[in-house]
Amino acid sequence: MYVGTLSIDLLLGDVRSLKQKRSVIRPIVAELQRKYAVSVAEVAEQDLYRRTRIGLAAVSGDASHVTDVLDRCERLIAARPEVELLSVRRRFHGEDDD
Repeated sequence: MYVGTLSIDLLLGDVRSLKQKRSVIRPIVAELQRKYAVSVAEVAEQDLYRRTRIGLAAVSGDASHVTDVLDRCERLIAARPEVELLSVRRRFHGEDDD
């Protein structure tokens, strides 16, 4: 079993309230879940209007499949015009990890 995680820091565009922030983040989270069957949630910066961190995890029996899914998720988020990708942290856990 292989588990890959992403921690993605985002800067949101013209957002002036938490309600507007949710209207930007929710469709991104829903699309990631629907397209790639990953676990994803807003995990930090919930009280700031223009910043957020999204956490994402994928599990598979094939290491290359996990890598491919994480790459696709990162590209999907980076392509969204309403957000700016500030940083991405990737972790990978394999069967040989203790």
